[in-house]
Amino acid sequence: MKIRKAVIPAAGIGSRLLPLTKATPKEMLPVGDKPVIEHTVRELVSSGITDITIVVSSGKSLIQDHFRPNPALVAQLRADGKSAYADAVEEVGELSRAGHITYLDQHGPYGNGTPVLNAARHLGDEPMLVLWPDDVFVAEVPRAQQLITAYESTGCPVLALLPMAPGESQRYGVPVVREDLDEGLLRISGLMEKPKPEDAPSAYAAIGGYVVTPGIIDELQVQTDNWYTHQTGEVYLTDAINNYAANHAVYGQVIQGRWYDTGNPADYLVAQFASALAHPEYGPLLRQLVD
Repeated sequence: MKIRKAVIPAAGIGSRLLPLTKATPKEMLPVGDKPVIEHTVRELVSSGITDITIVVSSGKSLIQDHFRPNPALVAQLRADGKSAYADAVEEVGELSRAGHITYLDQHGPYGNGTPVLNAARHLGDEPMLVLWPDDVFVAEVPRAQQLITAYESTGCPVLALLPMAPGESQRYGVPVVREDLDEGLLRISGLMEKPKPEDAPSAYAAIGGYVVTPGIIDELQVQTDNWYTHQTGEVYLTDAINNYAANHAVYGQVIQGRWYDTGNPADYLVAQFASALAHPEYGPLLRQLVD
């Protein structure tokens, strides 16, 4: 089944970036000349996704405002002779139409599986992409397209992976690799969360980015039902994947490209700096400062 739909969970409060995110959603912090969530939306649209659900919480109206078309502003800019600015504003509004962006309020227990389950109830019995809004990938072939290609060859859930140094294992979920199928495609049997380097089952990290199938959604529903029964713990997407992988095929795709995580101050600054260095106008100016 062709993947047409995607979910972007954007309900988090961005606690690691406080006080910067006290009034501004972390998804709206700029990386280069775009808010970080726009990088994710552009990646999805360029990969052929036609239905994007952004799961939000209170205080996230700036996201809707950013993607909402604004004909009055465009008209004013054109009247002032600022056609380049008008084109830029108009093009962002066009993303909302091309990606058919809809917004959904998050409801349910704490955990990153909840927004995925919330969205799945509205998207039907289809596979879908899940991308976090604080990741930026720079790649010749978009990460989303690489995941779609892996799904098309397997028909199974797929996780985005990157090689990691052994000492980094305690920062990530590390896949248990069962088979290397070449072209970066790996058969996996689950994830080990943040293992010590000596316990890491492979040299890869799961870095956010999934093709989720109805079987995974069923596992999320089981977790959620259990939470309402016992009112303990959290609902995590990786737990659902692990439970599913116990009896079904799951794959990892090693992504070709550069990943920037903007979810904490140090990595956010790296993403900002890398984006600026790559800019044809601003890059030379910054290089003068560091030479």
